[in-house]
This record gives sequence, C-alpha cells and structure tokens, in this order.
Amino acid sequence: MVHPGLYQHFRGNLYQVIGISRHSETLEEHVVYQALYGDFGLWIRPIHMFEETVEYNKKMVPRFKFINAPMEKSPSLR
Repeated sequence: MVHPGLYQHFRGNLYQVIGISRHSETLEEHVVYQALYGDFGLWIRPIHMFEETVEYNKKMVPRFKFINAPMEKSPSLR
C-alpha cells in the first residue's frame, strides 16, 4: 500500500508522495508525487506501476522504496 511520505526511485532520485487520486472516467487509482530535485515537478503514475518491482543491475528491486512518513502535512493539504 502506498502512503504519503518520502520514496526513493530505484535509480536514486527522491520523491514526495502527496496522495492517491482516481481517474475521473475509469476510477483507476494513481499516485500523485513530486520530484525533490530539478524543477520539483508533479507526477502521477498508476498505483500498480508505482508498487511494482523492476529488474535493475540483474536484481529485482521495488520501483519506489518507502523511506519515511512526512513530518507534517504540507499547507496545501490542510
């Protein structure tokens, strides 16, 4: 299960998961997350893809690894 908090992509970049959203037509769940580098862009990805494992350096690893929960909610989430 995906929870808000800090995650690390298998290639090393850090992301902050904001929450889970639903597609308005299909009701498919998507993870809403923000890059913690570069232009700090917002992204969405189907939850099943966010939670999947991928092959990296001949090992199966999680696409996104949970690091920790947020210390406090962002003002935009209050």
